[in-house]
Amino acid sequence: MVPFYALVVSFLLFWVLGLFGWSYFDGWHSPLQGAVAVMLLITASAHWGKRRPDLIRMVPVAFPKPDWIVTATGWLEIAGAVGILFPATSRAASVCLAVLLVAMFPANVRAARERLTIGGKPTPRLLVRTLLQLVFLAAVLFAG
Repeated sequence: MVPFYALVVSFLLFWVLGLFGWSYFDGWHSPLQGAVAVMLLITASAHWGKRRPDLIRMVPVAFPKPDWIVTATGWLEIAGAVGILFPATSRAASVCLAVLLVAMFPANVRAARERLTIGGKPTPRLLVRTLLQLVFLAAVLFAG
């Protein structure tokens, strides 16, 4: 849930900054791009921190080298966070991030079905995880 809260709160913060005259954040598009970047940097940080073993456990057993997959997806999230901020790369980053979210969804399914924990806290049920994934998917696509 932390990534969702980060997305919403940072969007509102950037949007308010636009209302107070910071021209970069005029409208809704730039605040959304910034919010997506914040969300992705937060999620990427878990790929190397104390939550890393939890993320490795989430990777479906059919996939080899789950530790490598967690590392790679973390780097891809960082690349997407940077890419979404620049007009020349935001559209490509948006599409790549959408593909990444879809590719990572089986890990979310496993976490929900097996009631795995992340940082000692239970993961949300499958319906909630699916709805969150759809929100994140929409956010990265609209940000592009």
